[in-house]
Amino acid sequence: MRDMRPPWHRRAARARGAYGGGMDLQLTDRVILVVGGTGLIGSAVAEAARAEGATVITAARGEGADVQLDGADAASVDTAIARVLERHGRIDGLVIAAAPPAQSLDPERASDPAQVSQAVDDKAMTFLRIANAVIPHMREAGAGRIVGLSGQNALMTGSITGAVRNAALIIAAQSLADELAGTGVAVNVVNPGPVTETASSEVPAGKPGESTPQQVADLVVMLLSPRLAVSSESIASGHRFRGAVAL
Repeated sequence: MRDMRPPWHRRAARARGAYGGGMDLQLTDRVILVVGGTGLIGSAVAEAARAEGATVITAARGEGADVQLDGADAASVDTAIARVLERHGRIDGLVIAAAPPAQSLDPERASDPAQVSQAVDDKAMTFLRIANAVIPHMREAGAGRIVGLSGQNALMTGSITGAVRNAALIIAAQSLADELAGTGVAVNVVNPGPVTETASSEVPAGKPGESTPQQVADLVVMLLSPRLAVSSESIASGHRFRGAVAL
């Protein structure tokens, strides 16, 4: 019988078999909310988390998600979170992958304060609104995992809009992580470079490396595991920006 699972799932299954079953991420029956869960990366995260046995709820502004959520509207965020809690009783993991794609930013307005401000609100403040709505419930439970999706544009000049919106999310996430230290709630960020279905292994100088949606998703799902004691990290997916030194 033909194996109909996605290629990344088959590879993961083979890897688990090769290492005697692999590491159980302990995500079975955990409730994972993926905001932006109908997008390229968000949908891959949702599928990867389901493959690990998690109960996944997708949220987005548009059609096709399990829950309607507009990250720019605090009332919409509160209503969506309340709905998830009413149905499932808890939120063990939160992934925030909701932001307009970089391609939607106008390069002619890269240094326009109005565009920069809007981009920060659409990405970093959306992350903060949603995280702040879920954190009290995770604090009460004494456990939880939050993962934000930013990007390696935070390391690059050339687009003030792209750099500032991503850097602001990373700073917000690491600040939340410090506030939550010792509570059992971990906050991390994954920073993809260019995301393509067939990522190239080439990494040009002055550029970040590519990764596939599945590679990004697998990293995110690992960070959702209660087995990992990782928090306040900003982790690249794809080779970290080639030519920059991290001090």
